[in-house]
Amino acid sequence: MKKLIQNKVDKKAISQFPRAIFDGKIVVVVSQAEAERAVDYLLAQPVLGFDTETRPSFKKGVHHKCSLLQVSTSNCCFLFRLNHIGLCPAVKRLLADNTVTKVGLAWRNDALGLHQLGDFEMGEFVDLQDMARKIGIEDQSLAKLYANVFGERISKREQLTNWERDVLDDHQKRYAATDAWACVQLYNEFKRMIENNDYQLVIVPEITTKNNEETIS
Repeated sequence: MKKLIQNKVDKKAISQFPRAIFDGKIVVVVSQAEAERAVDYLLAQPVLGFDTETRPSFKKGVHHKCSLLQVSTSNCCFLFRLNHIGLCPAVKRLLADNTVTKVGLAWRNDALGLHQLGDFEMGEFVDLQDMARKIGIEDQSLAKLYANVFGERISKREQLTNWERDVLDDHQKRYAATDAWACVQLYNEFKRMIENNDYQLVIVPEITTKNNEETIS
């Protein structure tokens, strides 16, 4: 039986799903020497998931630069604290690489944030939203894609925390690692589904509200 995939997922239903949490090793990178060793390790892996975090601003006209780059394998995630090390040569080497499959979601937006830190060459990236469109999925946020494909919930509770604090707490580290790791999981499953034609798209009816009554169309 083919895997059932919906074109859209119900946000209310997602809240009832079990939580997906990365339970692998997390390494925080705070020096250029550590970055060199981390990149050497990462470029020997088959697939890498990427994501970034930026300190939120709650004041009009105040914007912060990207402060964290998280890069994950299937069982180990490195958190590059860019507010400490910047776009050091090792990070630029990682971003420019074209030998390893690098995966992100809406990665163009992350790339814009990284380019604000300095000039660098951007290698080829696979965008999960492009893969989702091939299947026919319309809801393409990371949380909705993961819920749709795996039936698990990714918490976004830590998203608006201070990513420039001196020491990231355990909740922040786990949140950041989970997002990058989820990219690896989704890429591998999308690739499997597409190559084996092992999915069936289920079209969810539109629900509209009219005169306080829900209507299915």
